[in-house]
Amino acid sequence: MASTADFRNGMTINLDGTLFTILWFQHHKPGKGNTVVRSKLRNVLTGAVLEKTFRAGERIDEVRLEHRPMTYSYTDGHFYHFMDAQSYEDIPLAGAVIGDDQLKYLKEGMEVDGLVHGENVISVELPFFVILTITQTDPGVRGDTATGGTKPATLETGAVIQVPLFLNEGDVVRVDRREDKYMERAK
Repeated sequence: MASTADFRNGMTINLDGTLFTILWFQHHKPGKGNTVVRSKLRNVLTGAVLEKTFRAGERIDEVRLEHRPMTYSYTDGHFYHFMDAQSYEDIPLAGAVIGDDQLKYLKEGMEVDGLVHGENVISVELPFFVILTITQTDPGVRGDTATGGTKPATLETGAVIQVPLFLNEGDVVRVDRREDKYMERAK
């Protein structure tokens, strides 16, 4: 058990059986009344953000989450299968647990960070920067590289991003998956 005095950004707490991560908090002393702690919390499973106010000194359940390296193996159409790098066991996860924003960059053999509560994997986090091959894009026209324009490109995982005009099919690029943004050519 912890109290509101122990709050820190990134701390995971259990509220009514649901896990939340503290994104932001602030102790507030109004002119009248008791001190309160305002907070912004993110649901660990759904990603939904919630604003909640606690009384100062209120007791809360702090949850310890473990990070485990995992490798994405394959999908069977219903579940995405990951291999735990420590125990080598197969862990099937539903697409909703992974999230659509991450699924479009998930590639076989990719190393991910699994978030474990107890013995259950509750989510996975892909690396912020992924290296993927362009499978489809319009050819660049000679002389267009100086304009700084962009064109859509489909990556090997099916994600579509904007890339500079000089890139072609088969080029390997580094992408910031959080912003769906081309960063650079990969060596």
